[in-house]
Amino acid sequence: MVGPAYVQRLKKLEIKTVGDLLYHFPHRYEDFSNLVSISDLKIGEKATITGEVVTIQNQFTRSSKKIQRAVIRDKTGIIEATWFNQPFLIKTLRPGTKINLSGQPTQFRGKKIFNSPEHEIVQRSTGSEAHRLKAIHTGRLVPVYPETAGLSSKWLRSRIAPLIKKSTQEIEEFLPSSVMKRNDLIGIKEALEQIHFPKSIKRVETARKRFAFEEFFLIQINIQERKTAWKKEKTAPNLSCPKEKISQFKKSLPFKLTSAQEKVSREILIDIAKNKPMNRLLEGDVGSGKTVVAAMAILASFLNNSQSALMAPTTILAHQHFKTLDRLLGPFGVKTTLLTGAEKKPTEKFNLLVGTQALIHKRAQFENLGLIIIDEQHRFGVNQRGTLVKKQQSKNFPHLLTMTATPIPRTIALTLYGDLDLSILDELPPGRIKNKTWIIPNQKRTSAHQWIKEEIKKGSQAFIVCPLIEESQSETLSSVKAAKIEFQILQKTFSKFNVGLLHGKMKPREKEIVLTKFKGGDFSLLVTTPVVEVGIDIPNATIIVIEGAERFGLAQLHQLRGRVGRNKEQSYCLLFSNNPSQNSLKRLRAMEKNHQGISLAEIDLKLRGPGEIYGRKQHGFLKLKAASLDDLSLIRKTKQEAKRIFLKLNKYPLLKEELKKYKISHVEPN
Repeated sequence: MVGPAYVQRLKKLEIKTVGDLLYHFPHRYEDFSNLVSISDLKIGEKATITGEVVTIQNQFTRSSKKIQRAVIRDKTGIIEATWFNQPFLIKTLRPGTKINLSGQPTQFRGKKIFNSPEHEIVQRSTGSEAHRLKAIHTGRLVPVYPETAGLSSKWLRSRIAPLIKKSTQEIEEFLPSSVMKRNDLIGIKEALEQIHFPKSIKRVETARKRFAFEEFFLIQINIQERKTAWKKEKTAPNLSCPKEKISQFKKSLPFKLTSAQEKVSREILIDIAKNKPMNRLLEGDVGSGKTVVAAMAILASFLNNSQSALMAPTTILAHQHFKTLDRLLGPFGVKTTLLTGAEKKPTEKFNLLVGTQALIHKRAQFENLGLIIIDEQHRFGVNQRGTLVKKQQSKNFPHLLTMTATPIPRTIALTLYGDLDLSILDELPPGRIKNKTWIIPNQKRTSAHQWIKEEIKKGSQAFIVCPLIEESQSETLSSVKAAKIEFQILQKTFSKFNVGLLHGKMKPREKEIVLTKFKGGDFSLLVTTPVVEVGIDIPNATIIVIEGAERFGLAQLHQLRGRVGRNKEQSYCLLFSNNPSQNSLKRLRAMEKNHQGISLAEIDLKLRGPGEIYGRKQHGFLKLKAASLDDLSLIRKTKQEAKRIFLKLNKYPLLKEELKKYKISHVEPN
């Protein structure tokens, strides 16, 4: 039992149950297993001694801080230990108490001392009796856990140790014995003991191997359940499309489809011609032509008297999709309507409704919804996506196509999208020239601005992207560029040119006016925030400057870079960075060398970690306890085992019970 204050602290570590505490694994270990006598201690070398407290007292520094000084002895000598601002130790470490001290001895005034060592009582004398206590904080491989304010590893160890002793007598193995044997896995009881309080690093690795397998195995079974439910329980409208109509559409385009677009469009058209609902992810780099592929599916839906819906994450992107699709599909009789927060409820009949989150509200009513397309699907919560899917009133379920320009490493795709079919547009339209990306240090800012002026004189336009809208009062963000302040500065720096301003706090109509002016050439430079990350198409813009580039992940930098290079002219991305960390510098250098989203995503995965892949929470790091998404071999192995076991899951009641704890909230569609 713990008090309410500790309950709140534990929640910050996502620990709400006894099971959560047992699965709160150490992220490293302190090796205090070197047990030596006091006389054998070496300066700077980690070690543990066992001795008896001779004296302990509080002393005050000139600044009135308390120092606790103790003298410890064993058969070979004595050593002094000091701690700071821990007055309770006077009552805890009374003379005669036998303790362990672990740490690195230092030298002070010619003597060896322990400065703030880890301490642990191993025997306490009470009258004539001596009570021996098992060491968990010293004299061994000591687990160090992810912590939070007011919740130390020592506190966690003191709660987990007795819990393991008790729970391992009650906990039952839920992994099938055949699976454990095939994959050489140890049992859950031994694994829990060895991951928390291991006898050796080798035992830690054996325990982690079991838990890594377990994590992926449970995820993969969940995927099998969701995929089966999706295919079995629902029927969808047959949206087969005559080949001649698709041919007419292709001929109407002012360009020829790439081979990747041809391949992906075939996959989608085959899917929606079935009476089982499509659940497909379309991944394509910035400018790879996802919208044209989506347009063919919408045309097929229209020709079968079904409506389509396309939901975009921003008003800007919704407007752009509306204009593009209306231009592409209008000649074929498709009536396209726009619905955002600013537009009123559609009064006329439509074949395609394009919009923002407004599509999930009551204003959006469908008579026969056959196809849903969700752009930049990671930007919507699963609840929002599910609400849109459930808009269909008939017994049929709409086909679902989710699209993203955010590159997803194949390892993540195998795990996250195991229940989706995956289509990848890995080819850019012909004639596109590779973007040149440069890291610009602060001392070269003036010369970079001069170069931009020369390019603008030749007819180019430039984006200037700032991380913040307004200047931050926070000390840690005081040096970060803010769009409103930078706008004022750049108006003076580029006094001979018109400079525009765009940010997320502006009203939709204001944003549209600014973008229209920029597209029309009224502004030579547009100072903006990452609101331009998706959906802005300004063909004449060939330069993008990203201020505070070290503050962005590779995926976002790649998206921003995609705002330029949308014509056949050479484009440039200038990464302005102020004292980046080594890790940040690695990311920025990766941007200079790599132009493929997939390659950058793989690097980002290693440097930053993946986002959480399941449930309603869709940000931050994936909460894998022991497994790594870099382990492609283990992903494949667990997928194979999950398929094998899923067919006879009823034979394993303990596994079924465990799956309930890991159950993903069933929110349609994914």
